[in-house]
Amino acid sequence: MTPPGGAIDLLVEQFRTEAYQHQGDCLALLALLRALENLHREIRDTLFQESLPSDRQSLYTLLRNIEAEGGWPYVYRPKLQVFLANLPVEEAGHPSETPVPDTHSP
Repeated sequence: MTPPGGAIDLLVEQFRTEAYQHQGDCLALLALLRALENLHREIRDTLFQESLPSDRQSLYTLLRNIEAEGGWPYVYRPKLQVFLANLPVEEAGHPSETPVPDTHSP
């Protein structure tokens, strides 16, 4: 059974509104993305896994839906280069004054 579009559309609009309310606030938007990713993982690993088809006809129906509706849901994670592209280019020989924290020390 497909969930009602209205309920999902309402949730999507609420997340969109929340995102726009925090436009320009990178940490708040990151928190929102993490919440969405955690919800995605929770649904995928529990409810969705448990509801996977147990017969060939149901599996065929699922696969046809995935093919017709745009594939498998995916949460994109940007690579480090995306973040580095937004940093200003520094003059040669003049490293940034901002120290980079050591995340590898105990």
